[in-house]
Amino acid sequence: MLNYCKTIGAIAAATAFAAGNASAEVEYELHAGYSSAYIFRGVDSGQDLTEAGFDLATEYNGLGLSAGVWYGSTQQAPAGNTSYDEIDIYGGVSKEFEFATLEVGYIKYHFPDSAFGADDATEIYFAASREFFGIDTSLTYFWDVETDNNGYTELGLGKSFELNECTALNLNGTLGYLAEEGKLSHAQLSVSIDYALTDTATVSPYIAHSWSLNEEGLYAGSENELFAGTMLSVSF
Repeated sequence: MLNYCKTIGAIAAATAFAAGNASAEVEYELHAGYSSAYIFRGVDSGQDLTEAGFDLATEYNGLGLSAGVWYGSTQQAPAGNTSYDEIDIYGGVSKEFEFATLEVGYIKYHFPDSAFGADDATEIYFAASREFFGIDTSLTYFWDVETDNNGYTELGLGKSFELNECTALNLNGTLGYLAEEGKLSHAQLSVSIDYALTDTATVSPYIAHSWSLNEEGLYAGSENELFAGTMLSVSF
């Protein structure tokens, strides 16, 4: 599921295009982290989240191609389960225009532990992003193919401040909207610090707060929650 440090993209397409285009540069990133809670679209999906992922990105004929796989495990899942695991595979293609960058992509959510009782799900997303007055702005609609996400749509805002050559302060906000219900689902704010340990390794501690704007929640009951964690990423 889309979480703190995930990139959206398409592994097979990116690899194939890069192999056929000697001038294409492929960027890779490995990341791992811990969070005190797994908050997914304003819903508490478990406590003590450990996660790891691999992302890649390249460009071919003016198209941005990206891909990734993510694994997460919680130790105190909701609904009486003691723990559960999740594996996500995602991919996307983007194109930069004068008015905005447009992207379409795919996300597969897989829950290998059948005892958890969650069904696998697939989403296709459509996103538009650009910078307004120095603020990174994006609007994404997630179309659920297999289950029902109530037409989840998310507005994202972000701003980064360079503190010194090794450190950056990041402020990010999201606002979720359920298109089928015509209701806001949640709002979330986060503050993180990116500290470059080396030219390729970065550690990013963060703190965030999610506010419930819909008593029924998206997939289950949601409530206000403060959580924190850290991420280590290595690019090559």
